[in-house]
Amino acid sequence: MHEKALPVCATPEIASSLSLLAMTDSHHKDKTMFSQNAGPRRLRELFERPGPILSLGVHDVFSALVAERAGLEMLFIGGFGTTASLLGLPDLDFLTVGEMADAVRRTARRVTVPVVADGDTGHGDLHHVARTVSEFEGAGASGIILEDQVAPKRCGHFEGKAVISAEEMERKLKAALRARQNPDFLLIARTDARETLGLAEAIARANRYGDAGADCVFVEAPLSPEELERIPQEVRYPLLANMLTGGKTPILPAGELVRLGYKIIVCPIESLLMTAATVRRLAETLLQKGCVDSLTGEMISFAEVKELLGVEAFLKLREEG
Repeated sequence: MHEKALPVCATPEIASSLSLLAMTDSHHKDKTMFSQNAGPRRLRELFERPGPILSLGVHDVFSALVAERAGLEMLFIGGFGTTASLLGLPDLDFLTVGEMADAVRRTARRVTVPVVADGDTGHGDLHHVARTVSEFEGAGASGIILEDQVAPKRCGHFEGKAVISAEEMERKLKAALRARQNPDFLLIARTDARETLGLAEAIARANRYGDAGADCVFVEAPLSPEELERIPQEVRYPLLANMLTGGKTPILPAGELVRLGYKIIVCPIESLLMTAATVRRLAETLLQKGCVDSLTGEMISFAEVKELLGVEAFLKLREEG
């Protein structure tokens, strides 16, 4: 294994923790031996070591494979990207718990890095929360995000959100903790109270959710750099920062977020945005020129795709049999 170049947004002080490791061929070949318990244990190790965890939201298994190969140590499966990829619909509570669990299962069985999945509101009442945690954990997730929106929920950067009471969310978190089988399975609690109840209430809820047992907390959609700075000053628990391009929250580089005190930094839908732009350009080029070979320099090669998917390993099964 060799270290890849430090991202330009990183500061020298956090160089060791932001360095990304490239996957080796032997790592790639060990995927079938990655046990269900290894993911939560690895995520817990990442969570407890000094420095941040950088993650992308992946919208399907192929984007997960590419992100893992690039060196990311944890992947996020969000409701926005999964709904768009699977159904071609917006993040307005269309996905069922079964559909999301299937997305987790497909991804977790093909990558060796931990996967954290978006559990939305837990898909209902306390018993639904318990089932959501059980389904995700059984599907191979290493952690889950649960939020305090009312149902039906919507993307945290859409207008018109509403939240349940803090007391009800605390009950949901306790139901989630009782349902998880592996104590290393990470529980991340999200509050959407900033929009409707103000930042002070969102911060108070983040602390209450940490008190209730959440491993990490997440104030969704802060509106300014000053708010991003205030949150770590007043929240007593590890924090997730959601850097959604084009959303309500200003984008700060990872180095600055780490300096402020954030532990997990996620770019949740950018793989979807990049894919959309690339496919659109591909289609436009085909319509304009009748071929797409002018874009070859921007593509990964067919050989790289075959290697990423493990074609040779599967074809050798007959030879080895």
